[in-house]
Amino acid sequence: MLSIVNAIVWGYGLLDKMATIDSRAVATAAGGAMTTIATHGRLPEENEFPEGTALEERFGSIKRAFALVKRVTGTSEWDEITTRRTEDFLVYLALGRFQRRPPMTALPIGLQRDIRAFFGNYTKACRQADDLLFRSGNSEAVDEACKRATVGKLLPNALYVHRNALDSLEPLLRVYEGCARAYLGEVEGANLIKLHRHSGKVSYLVYPDFETDPHPALLRSIKLSLRTRELDCFDYAKSTNPPILHRKETFLPPGHALLAKFARLTRQEEKHGLLDETATIGTREGWERRLAGRGFTVRGHRLVRRK
Repeated sequence: MLSIVNAIVWGYGLLDKMATIDSRAVATAAGGAMTTIATHGRLPEENEFPEGTALEERFGSIKRAFALVKRVTGTSEWDEITTRRTEDFLVYLALGRFQRRPPMTALPIGLQRDIRAFFGNYTKACRQADDLLFRSGNSEAVDEACKRATVGKLLPNALYVHRNALDSLEPLLRVYEGCARAYLGEVEGANLIKLHRHSGKVSYLVYPDFETDPHPALLRSIKLSLRTRELDCFDYAKSTNPPILHRKETFLPPGHALLAKFARLTRQEEKHGLLDETATIGTREGWERRLAGRGFTVRGHRLVRRK
C-alpha cells in the first residue's frame, strides 16, 4: 500500500504543477486520504479525515480528488480494496449469526457507514451474509471453492492451509472454517487447517515445529463434523512413527517470510526424486528410509549427501 500512496503523492504533484507550500500540503493530504480510503475501502466522511480541507479547497471535494488519483493509479487496486473490505464484512456478519447479530444502531458509527457504503442498508447486508452462511453447508459449493483457492495444498479430499493463509481464502471457505471455530473455539497450537471438500468436516492440526523442522511431525489433530457435531481427536505424542509434512511452502500465503526457504528445500528434494511415490513417505520412518536409500540427509532446510 505504501507504493500506492507514493504514486498518489507523485500524481498530485504532477496534477498540481505548482512547486509551492500549498501543493506540498495537498500532496500530503492526498497521501493521508488515500491511506484512510485503503483502510476503510470507501471515501472517508468529514469527521473521519479532518485533514481533507486542503483537498476540498483545491479540488472541491475528497470525492473529486479521489477521481483524479484513480486517473493516475488506475482503478484495479482500489477496486480490490473495496472488494476485500466488503468480503470481510460478509464473513463477519455471516459468523455473527451464531451470537445473534446486533441491530444496526448498536454498531460503531464507522461500521454503520461501511455497511451503507458497501451494501446500501443493513437488511441487504444481512441477507447476503445469510446466503453465504447457508452456502457454506453445501458440499458442492465448498468443493468448487477449494478448487478455486489460490493458497493452500489441494488434495483429492481436502484443502490444507496454514492458519496465516485463512484470510487469503474466498469468503465461502472462511465462513466454512469459521463455523467450525465458532463451535470448537480456538484450538491451542493448531497451525494447519484441513478443509474437507466433500464431507462437511474441518480438522485442526498441531505441528509444534512447523517453522523450524524441515519435515515436522503431527502432534495431534481434532476433526469436527459440521453436520453431526461429531468430534474425533488423534494424539501422536507417544508415536515413534507420526505423520510428517512435505512441501511446507504450499500451505503458506504469498509473501510469507519463510516461503522461499521452504520452497528451496522442496526443489532440492524434487531434483533428486525424493518426493516421488508419496504414498510411502508420509510418516517419519518412511521418509527416513527414502532419504537413506538415496544417500541423503536433511540439515536445517538443506539437503546434503550422507558421508
